[in-house]
Amino acid sequence: MDQGSPFDVVVIGGSFAGLSAAMQIARARRSVLVIDSGKPRNRFASHSHGFLAQDGKTPEEILTVARDQLFAYPTASLINETVMSARGEKDAFELSTSGNVVYAKRLIIAVGVSDQLPNLPGLKEKWGQGVLHCPYCHGYEIAGDRLGVFATSNIAAHQAHVVRDWGKVTVFLQDGFVFDADAQGELEKMGLPVEPVPLAGIEGEGRDISHVVLKDGRKVALDALFVAPQTEMSTPIATQLYCETTPGPLGDFITVDDWQATSVPGVFAAGDAASGWTNATIASAAGVQAGVAAHQSLLR
Repeated sequence: MDQGSPFDVVVIGGSFAGLSAAMQIARARRSVLVIDSGKPRNRFASHSHGFLAQDGKTPEEILTVARDQLFAYPTASLINETVMSARGEKDAFELSTSGNVVYAKRLIIAVGVSDQLPNLPGLKEKWGQGVLHCPYCHGYEIAGDRLGVFATSNIAAHQAHVVRDWGKVTVFLQDGFVFDADAQGELEKMGLPVEPVPLAGIEGEGRDISHVVLKDGRKVALDALFVAPQTEMSTPIATQLYCETTPGPLGDFITVDDWQATSVPGVFAAGDAASGWTNATIASAAGVQAGVAAHQSLLR
C-alpha cells in the first residue's frame, strides 16, 4: 500500500487507547487508519478486571468486540503491521511499515509500553497470572495470606504497602538489591517482613505459583508474587518525531497536555506510553480525549 492521499488521522497502536481514539475520528466521519502490531501489553493477562461493564473478560474478547464495532464505520481501516519509522510535520506526516508507506494529517501515538522483566528463573513464564504487577487489576482474585512482593527497586516498598490490603505480604529481594534508608524505614513502620535471603526462582504448575525458592534452598509457599518492572515504549516512534518525554518511576513516558497533545504540533498520544498511570480504563479515556482533540485540530 502506498497511500498517496493522506488519512485525516493515523493511530499507531490498536489496543484500548488506540481503538478508543480511532472511534472518535470515525464517528466524526473523518478517515482514520489504525496500524497495529497485534502485541498489546495485556496479552499475558488471563482476564481483565476493574474495567466498567467488561469485568472478567479476557483482553482479547474486549478488543475483538471493539474492533468489530470500530471497523463497521466506513471511514475506519486497519493494517496489522509495525510502524518502522515516522517523519514529517503537521498535515504532512509519513509513516513506513514493513511493506507500506502511509501519509497522515494528524498522528495519535498509542503504542503502549513493554515490561522489562527482572531476570529470575520462572518469572517470565508466569507473568500475567502467578506473577503480577497491579493489585487493582488482579488482587481480588488472589487475595489471601500468601502474597509476595519481589523487590528490584525501592518502589517495592510502596507496592508492598498497597498489596497488603489484599493479604499477608512478605517482601523478597532480588539478588544484590538493598533498600535505601527511606524505603527500609517505610517497611519497618508498616511491620512488613523482608526475607533477607534473595530469591533464586519461582516454581508451580503451568503459569501458577506454588512457591518461591530462596538462595539457601528454602521454599516459601505463595499464591502470587507482585513485581514492578521497568517499562519501555514499545516502539521508538515518539523519539523519531522528537516528542518530549517525562521521566517516571518505572520509565519515561510521552509528555502530553490536558488534551493529549504532545510537544510536536499535530501529534497526540494516549495510553500507557503517555501516562504514569497504566490502567485499561485510563488508557481508553485518554484515547477518547486524544481522538476528539485530533479531530478538533483538523477543524482549525
